[in-house]
Amino acid sequence: MSKKNNKFPLNLVIAGFGGQGVLLAGKLIAEAGLHEGREVSWIPSYGPEMRGGTANCTVILSDSEIGSPVVENPDVLMILNRPSMDKFLPSLKKDGICIYNKSIIEGFTPRSDVKMIAIPASEIADKIGSTKLLNMVLVGSFMANSKAFSEESLAYALKKSTSAKHQNLLPLNEKAILEGAKYI
Repeated sequence: MSKKNNKFPLNLVIAGFGGQGVLLAGKLIAEAGLHEGREVSWIPSYGPEMRGGTANCTVILSDSEIGSPVVENPDVLMILNRPSMDKFLPSLKKDGICIYNKSIIEGFTPRSDVKMIAIPASEIADKIGSTKLLNMVLVGSFMANSKAFSEESLAYALKKSTSAKHQNLLPLNEKAILEGAKYI
């Protein structure tokens, strides 16, 4: 288990297109935090479209009781597409962290008062075997950068959240997480 530190509460927004695994990424982070004994909140939000519409979720990890699950000014953003960058980057706290998929996000004005971490998530995922793993690459990058939970807790969360039908995908997801962490 990770040692508790003064980075909590940690407020995170994950955003992208539906079908990119935004909600699963948030669920895994929340589950890993729960496994470490933290208070957690996970709230998904998505448009009426099943794929291609917008999707985002908020995750709060805390060492104490969470008063409100609403995240207006996140500490960390995990951004999977350009429309989400345009929508959420202005709300990021000063000195916050924006982890984003530089494979498909370009042409925006980065903020100088936050840490911008560009990950070639789509390329990394493609080398592993499927661009659908880009969410796991970014989760691994978040884990390595935030140190909000251990690799063991994330592995536990991944196993717990993967249905019996998809157990065969665990090794690829684990590899994507490790590659994202290694990139940091």
